[in-house]
Amino acid sequence: MTDADQDAGGSAAEQMPFAQDHPLQPAPRLRALQQRGPVHRVRTRTGDEAWLVTGYEQVKALYAGDRLGRTHPRPDRAARLTESALFGGRPRENFAREDADRAWFKEILHSVIAPVRLREARPWVDAMVRDLLDDLAAAPRPADFVAKVALPLPTMVICRILGVPAEDLGRCLRLTEAIAAAGDEARSSAGLADLTDHLAQVVTDRRAARDGLLARLRGAPYRLPAPVIGHIGASLMFTGHHTTVVAIGYGVLLLLTHPDQHRALLAHPDRLDAAVEEFLRVGNVGVNTGGGNGIPTYARSDLDVGGVCLRANDLVLLDTGAANHDERVFADPYRFAVDRPSNPHLTFGHGRHYCPGAPLARLEMQALFAQLLHRFPDLRLATGLADLRAHDDQITGGLIELPVTW
Repeated sequence: MTDADQDAGGSAAEQMPFAQDHPLQPAPRLRALQQRGPVHRVRTRTGDEAWLVTGYEQVKALYAGDRLGRTHPRPDRAARLTESALFGGRPRENFAREDADRAWFKEILHSVIAPVRLREARPWVDAMVRDLLDDLAAAPRPADFVAKVALPLPTMVICRILGVPAEDLGRCLRLTEAIAAAGDEARSSAGLADLTDHLAQVVTDRRAARDGLLARLRGAPYRLPAPVIGHIGASLMFTGHHTTVVAIGYGVLLLLTHPDQHRALLAHPDRLDAAVEEFLRVGNVGVNTGGGNGIPTYARSDLDVGGVCLRANDLVLLDTGAANHDERVFADPYRFAVDRPSNPHLTFGHGRHYCPGAPLARLEMQALFAQLLHRFPDLRLATGLADLRAHDDQITGGLIELPVTW
């Protein structure tokens, strides 16, 4: 019997979320589990049992194939990761058409984040970054980098892509914060419903920008009703900004806590793209979605994963943060290196489950750090690491604030 078999069969399920003592290091309990094997029986914060997959090869293989799905044949009885209305709460009720819906959704996304579209977007993303860094430069010190830059940039970008009026930005932010609530199903559901209704009304009132996705979904060839457009918009607004906010915050923190790597990047700006990939790999360990940091999935049939038998419809959590620190794939995995030569991280998933928004997230981070390094070469942390706190109440996690000075 393997360690994984013992962990899965004989012992009690490990209770999540695991306590994380350092914002840039995995929870000690998670690291201990990973050393025992790639698959573990766990209990989520909702009290449901699930399988936590921490091995790189296992996570990659499960992402690549069709053995997992986001839906469940009985959503009302499905195990859950959190109480959120999105990505962790009750699964969607489209079990029979999940694959077709995913393909259709990716087609829509491709219309706004195809390579040619992203090239067209770079100038106005650069302009947004410049304005935000102007505001940061003028702010009293210390300043909260999350509030001044990390939070507004992805929100402004996704609103521009959707065509949401600038004056609606504050309201949309408040509602996405509600949606992210990991332990309050009523608040999360109400936030999702309110944001859906609001965006549907934006479409109905013809306030959406003509070149934005919301307006285009109303016209040919889609001609979707306003409530459906509102739901698509709400889902994209949440996923299109929350995770990037988290990634930016941890990226800046990584630089400021590794002065040698900060200096190396200042001296060699051509390493920026590689540095962004390292931000995404290493910072991903700090994304706490209630324990395990991938989107909850369900086994479509009985599976053998790492010598452990998973049953059809079991909740499966693919922990990309743990996989990104698998020493069998990454040399010295807990070392942050902006010139890491090989970085096949799984932060955006893999294969058929690869995040279609990955190119946009990369564009935003590359645009931001290119200007940040040039304009704020002396940026430094204005508080101790022990004083930093993460959102353990939100499904995306992320730093609550990041005080900086220069």
